[in-house]
Amino acid sequence: MINRIGFGHDVHQLIEGNSLIIGGVSIPYYKGVRAFSDGDVLYHSIVDAILGSLSIGDIGQYFPSNNNKWKGADSQIFLEHANGLMIKKGYSINNIDSTVILQEPKLRPYTISMRKNIARLLNIDINQISIKATTTDKMGYIGNNEGIAATTIILLSK
Repeated sequence: MINRIGFGHDVHQLIEGNSLIIGGVSIPYYKGVRAFSDGDVLYHSIVDAILGSLSIGDIGQYFPSNNNKWKGADSQIFLEHANGLMIKKGYSINNIDSTVILQEPKLRPYTISMRKNIARLLNIDINQISIKATTTDKMGYIGNNEGIAATTIILLSK
């Protein structure tokens, strides 16, 4: 068996009046992300973890922000594409471990829905997906509620 580990990271600015979509879930909040696509930091970090584990680039290589085709795009498209590339290379996902970093709002009420969305899109069991949330204890741009980030580590096998 061949195992490959990947790491993904994404960051976006938070601004008033924009939508906040995390893990495919629209979260009611007075701030949302400033982004070229829908700015789903969780999906983006998973995409980069998949691509990185396969050594085939990053999300910007496949979906560049200078191509208007991707303006406002649903990040589900990015995740499905990365999954397809992984499958073509003969790999499958063992597990995904992600952390969303933001000061507020609290994400616990939404993490099951996020896990269900990811499981459905990647055709894996929900128990292969962990999503955690943390704050920065009011330090830095995230702690000042100016930004959001997500990190993901993934294990693939062939």
